Amino acid sequence: MKTPVAFFIYKRPELTEKVFEAIRQAKPPKLLVVADGPRSDQPSESQSCAATRSIIDRVDWDCEVIKNYSDTHLGPKQRGASAVSWVFEQVEEAIILEDDCLPHPTFFQFCEELLDFYRDDQRIMGISGDDSRKGGYKRTEYSYYFSRLTPIWGWASWRRAWKYYDVTMKLWPLVKEGNWLKDILRSERATKMWTKTFQSMYEGKIDAWDYQWVFACWLQNGINVISNVNLISNCGFNAEATHTTDPESIRANAPLEAIKFPLKHPPFVICDTQIEELAWKQDYPDLPSRFKKKVKKILRR
Repeated sequence: MKTPVAFFIYKRPELTEKVFEAIRQAKPPKLLVVADGPRSDQPSESQSCAATRSIIDRVDWDCEVIKNYSDTHLGPKQRGASAVSWVFEQVEEAIILEDDCLPHPTFFQFCEELLDFYRDDQRIMGISGDDSRKGGYKRTEYSYYFSRLTPIWGWASWRRAWKYYDVTMKLWPLVKEGNWLKDILRSERATKMWTKTFQSMYEGKIDAWDYQWVFACWLQNGINVISNVNLISNCGFNAEATHTTDPESIRANAPLEAIKFPLKHPPFVICDTQIEELAWKQDYPDLPSRFKKKVKKILRR
């Protein structure tokens, strides 16, 4: 490998150890580790945070390790946003993994090749190995597809793309007032869904950093590359998680599959809106029945 890997950890040593071992097998030349601090009202977290951080000391390959450890608890929004920003202050491009995102061994080569392939293509904002949303549905036999989705369970990007990120979403009032989301999404239903989500983010009702990344990508008319097989399994669906708490979720512990090389590049750059509909159905289960029927029709193909 030539590409740096960023690893975000917190207080789950067992999960961290699994993902660390996958990184260890890949042997990146540079490992950037970001850790949130323990919550002050949870005395036991100091010990679990320390145990988690000690795993990083096991690096036994030729690797530059750079650490960014917080003494205090920042939370998902502040820690997540500052973590990615810090990574791209250190390096021009990186592969990013969180402590519950277990990658297939081929994930690293997939990201590395496409970071190089699309490095200067301003349309492409990121590369993702998380294909757990579409349940095996494939529209083409190419190695990947393009989407307005921005999966962050195992992804890669460049400094040139992250520069548009703004955790405060200061442009949201302007976008909302002009109804610009409809011009982006071209769907009344999707516009209503995402207007509600972005408004909640803007008002600070959701402790997360990734919706702001969606917003940043869309404002630049940017799209993402997503693997056509699932290269990431989120193994952190349990009560200890911040957001992924339902172990019965259809996206929990999704099976991994190797991607084949050489990669088969699509001959066009067109977003797969059918897969986006599948994803939004999962993210918004209260969609009307006619929309759900459309999704089921796609899955039966």
